[in-house]
Amino acid sequence: MDVLYNHGGGVAEALNAKVYGNGTETLVLAHGFGSDQNVWQFLIPYLACCFKIVVFDLVFSPNVNSSLYDPIKYSNLTGYARDLLSLLDELNVNKTIYLGHSMSAMIGCTAALQRPHLFQHLVLLGGSPRYLNAEGYHGGFERSDVKAILRSMNHNFSSWVQGFAPVAVGMNNTEAITIFANSLGRMKPSIAHSVAKTVFLSDLRRILPQVSVPCTIIQSKKDIIVPEFVAHYMKKKLGGYAKVKILKTEGHFPHLTAYPLLLKALKKVGTNSGTRTLA
Repeated sequence: MDVLYNHGGGVAEALNAKVYGNGTETLVLAHGFGSDQNVWQFLIPYLACCFKIVVFDLVFSPNVNSSLYDPIKYSNLTGYARDLLSLLDELNVNKTIYLGHSMSAMIGCTAALQRPHLFQHLVLLGGSPRYLNAEGYHGGFERSDVKAILRSMNHNFSSWVQGFAPVAVGMNNTEAITIFANSLGRMKPSIAHSVAKTVFLSDLRRILPQVSVPCTIIQSKKDIIVPEFVAHYMKKKLGGYAKVKILKTEGHFPHLTAYPLLLKALKKVGTNSGTRTLA
């Protein structure tokens, strides 16, 4: 699909923001760790029929100038949320529907705490407020697991990428594995390590009750990165209306491996005023 326009200048230019479609409502698509905006390639042709679609690269993406990555600013998700808010301001959009995958689910929640009027609905795809297990909480990882991941990244990054990509994708889907491994493998190893540490050691459970924007939580039935437990936990803890849709598929990237199922789940997203057809 042709890009409607590249929005030049400021954060939009820095993060390679692109806009597709010409709908009256704006749908923002935000990728997760190790990905870039290319991860949405199968959804955009369908969604752009109804929406103005905004895609961009997070600052750690290999498509973004690595000098922009500040390990102090991005030591937690607040720095990413500030980038998102700056982008939306620059594009002059508000009351958006926001679809955030993985770490971008919690980036969206963090941004919505600061500027709730910019978001009419958050779609949280494979998101998690905490990846580490804790008493009464099944995040999916022990601290020793995360330490092993970080050690492997430091020891031989390219080898780690080749091993991690198929595990994260979670299905024998060569195209999806190639797409993810390509973006992950092009990351600067030091940046990838820094981001992974921030994500896997984060704990944002405390902010969930403060999120008043309506949410739809979408999760694969089997996901080695984010267990199904997390989706139901988030539903209970979020401060506003929230619903859960469990996809009958496996892996952390249903937008690559099971996008027809995901599109079906996106067809009706509840908002304060009712429902909105997304696909």
